[in-house]
Amino acid sequence: MIDYETFCKIRKLHDQDGLKTSQIASELGIDRETAARWVKMPRYCPRKAVVRPSKLDPFKTDIARMLEKHHYTATQVLQRIREQGFEGGSTILTDYVRKIRPRRSKAYLKLSFAPGECAQVDWGCYGSVPVGNTCRRLSFFVITLCYCRLSYVEFTVSQTMEHFLACHQHAFEFFGGIPERVMVDNLKSAVLKRIVGMDPVFNPKYLDFAQHAGFEIRACNVRAGNEKGRVESGVGYVKKNFLNGLDIVDFSALNPAVKIWLDDIANVRIHGETHKQPVELFQQEKPRLKPLPTHPFDIATVTPVRASSQFRITLDTNRYSVPAEYASMALTLKSYPDRLCLYHDHTLIARHTRCYDRHRDIEDPDHPRALLKQRKKAKDQQIFGRFLQLSHRANDYFNALADKRFNPLEHVRKIVALSEIHGVDAVARAMDDAFELQAFSSEYIANIVEQRRHKLPEPAALHLTRREDLLDLDLQSPDLSVYQQQLEQS
Repeated sequence: MIDYETFCKIRKLHDQDGLKTSQIASELGIDRETAARWVKMPRYCPRKAVVRPSKLDPFKTDIARMLEKHHYTATQVLQRIREQGFEGGSTILTDYVRKIRPRRSKAYLKLSFAPGECAQVDWGCYGSVPVGNTCRRLSFFVITLCYCRLSYVEFTVSQTMEHFLACHQHAFEFFGGIPERVMVDNLKSAVLKRIVGMDPVFNPKYLDFAQHAGFEIRACNVRAGNEKGRVESGVGYVKKNFLNGLDIVDFSALNPAVKIWLDDIANVRIHGETHKQPVELFQQEKPRLKPLPTHPFDIATVTPVRASSQFRITLDTNRYSVPAEYASMALTLKSYPDRLCLYHDHTLIARHTRCYDRHRDIEDPDHPRALLKQRKKAKDQQIFGRFLQLSHRANDYFNALADKRFNPLEHVRKIVALSEIHGVDAVARAMDDAFELQAFSSEYIANIVEQRRHKLPEPAALHLTRREDLLDLDLQSPDLSVYQQQLEQS
């Protein structure tokens, strides 16, 4: 069966171009007999659909009556019509039930909000993003003012409490105020537990933050995401308009880019529901927002930790150092989105920039200094003990070194090193000689040792030769004219 467009092409090729049936079939890529049959047809006559009888026909009236009376499933309908004599299968019945009873969507009330009354909050996820040498799940926080639809978006690589509260603070600063209440979904950062017939149990940290900022938390009902449809639409809009097709090279470029997108696209577009720009309606809502608190809320997550024997604590597979004297001690960790602070008995002992790479070891150069100093001191004590064993006058020699040199221990190390090279006896004898000469320095000891090693033999008696040819020497008189010329020139 061909369509009407193909029939018109056949008639044109035959009547106007004069092609034969085989040529028409080759030109249009159809069968030769099909082309010959339609060439003989004076007009297009589509084939009538053949309606075949179905085993379900005698029962269709009863099926429609059952579905109107009760919301039966296809299985329940099948059980009842088989009692009436139906012998067909379940597939034909399921297709017919779906056809005469289309799936109905649940009806929802349209919510309206006054200026400054409410904002809706939600998280969104979009694949992963490279961070250092690893990849982390990309999350983004969206908050939308319900009246004007002005939105704020911030990207993170975590949805922990400190990130959740930090995004709230940044959003309120972006709006320049705080709405009367914030509507959230049943995420653990906001709602810990929901019991039917009882008020939701809010996260204490989020509740403290809300009381400090001056807004009320409003949780949606379970499986009722439509109650915060404004921010749900905002999450989808970020994915479809900002993130779709975006080549994310590095996480650090996302938040500066989304701020430009908010200012140039999202908050200045004509909104499909209000038919106005969000920034335009925001001018009406901004005076109704509550002022920002005078002092910011401490958003840190407080966790008890214990430092390892290598004076490290671990967070998100990364290890951070503390001063060596706090190794194996119980500490308090305060985690912020951008930094970590470690306390011992309410005293700040370490501070690090938070790393979102994985399996990194981050050490402050000052933290192992006390341990290295302690080890160096122990090594110096060991070297000093060896120095005192070199000679019975070693202690007196060290006292003289301390009086005359700024770094006597450095001289002690060098003298001990000389004893390892030249032997204890040679250095002890050199130390005695240096003490007699009042020469107090490692350089003096080294010179004395070297001189004794390379001592010249005693000179023998002088033997004069009796050869006359060596005794009669003729020396030329010096030429003094050069000096005379210099005197005349001067």
